[in-house]
Amino acid sequence: MRKHYIYILFLVLLLVSHRGLGQVEVKGTVYDRSQYFAMPGVSVLGTSGAGTMTDSVGHYSIRLRPEDSIYFSYLGKFTAKFAVKRLAPGVPLNMSLAVNVDSLPLVVVRPKLYRYDSAENREEYRRIFDYQPDYLASGNGGVGINLDMLFSARKNRQMLALQRRLLEEERDKYVDHRFNKLLVKKITGLQGAALDVFMRTYRPSYEFIQNCENDYEFYKYIKDSGIYFSQMWKEEHPTN
Repeated sequence: MRKHYIYILFLVLLLVSHRGLGQVEVKGTVYDRSQYFAMPGVSVLGTSGAGTMTDSVGHYSIRLRPEDSIYFSYLGKFTAKFAVKRLAPGVPLNMSLAVNVDSLPLVVVRPKLYRYDSAENREEYRRIFDYQPDYLASGNGGVGINLDMLFSARKNRQMLALQRRLLEEERDKYVDHRFNKLLVKKITGLQGAALDVFMRTYRPSYEFIQNCENDYEFYKYIKDSGIYFSQMWKEEHPTN
């Protein structure tokens, strides 16, 4: 009986491997109408039901059967279908969709990841970040007595003040990480004194960055602010 199960398992694995070998990998990049902006979040579909999406830089990769066709979908609009067997082997299938994207050129900035600094900071000050005043519940169901405030009010205030300061510093570091000079310079083209003034004037708050739905919304804020600031800067600092 055991040999019988092993034989069945072998047949199943053999069938799966044959199906995998019979598939074709199709990959490429999806752009907007101008063929300049890469488009993230585009659905890449096969007529057999397989599917994937383009990543943050518009790249995709999907494995399809030779008898399948591939097509693209964005905002409910579909492209024509392309037969996989007619695609040139090893040649990327790049696609330009009839969509105008108010977006930004690709910006890749890789400073030290903020979450590592945050983790180290919280590990170092764990006692303060996790600090909560102790309460002694009253017998009649009342709110209770704060033991720290009762026996060491000054120490309690110092701990809570330090906790708030550390949280503010952590948020400032997060803003510094996201709104850094290298990124802003790549997006706006500003440099020198103009860049320094822009960084101070248009520095976003922690809450603003958190409320941005994605990186493109945040980058668009920098781009639009940079355009407005550049016009004002040229008026105030005309070249001779």
